[in-house]
Amino acid sequence: MEYLAVDPERVSDPGLRADLLDTWIAATDAGGSVGFVAPAPVHEIANTLDLALERVAAGKDLLGVLHNGERFMAMGLLVSDDGQLSKHWRTVLRVMVHPKHQGNGAGRTLMEGLRESAVDLGLEQLMLTIRDGQGLEKFYEPLGYRIVGRHPRAVLVAPGDYRDEIMLVKDLSGARSA
Repeated sequence: MEYLAVDPERVSDPGLRADLLDTWIAATDAGGSVGFVAPAPVHEIANTLDLALERVAAGKDLLGVLHNGERFMAMGLLVSDDGQLSKHWRTVLRVMVHPKHQGNGAGRTLMEGLRESAVDLGLEQLMLTIRDGQGLEKFYEPLGYRIVGRHPRAVLVAPGDYRDEIMLVKDLSGARSA
């Protein structure tokens, strides 16, 4: 599998969009913390994907993907908040691997590729949030992310089912010399 930072001119590729939409729907239906809950609201996911691709095409955000020789099977975004005071960091968002391709290091490969892209952009930090209760910190902490905060009851996954949102940060300052 190969990591690619998608060229902004390539985001209009219908094959890319179709594979990413399929991945997002499958990840949602498998219970992934990717912005929606099962059953996957296909129309809402498609709209959210299109908005993300528009930002990538405009050069605001970076889309990192994994390709396995047949299809795009994982994605993650480095999202800018467009602020002048935060140009040195980005939010890692919508990290997902198609469930059929999980368990073989794809998530780690995707995250390492996003880190390399961040270093190439001259960034100093990456931030991401995770939904509590799924043990995702066990995936991100060995990759150098540390918990810096918690927003109690920030995520409502079902009526009466609130989850904390946990914020993690990764410093990239030593990444250029590593």
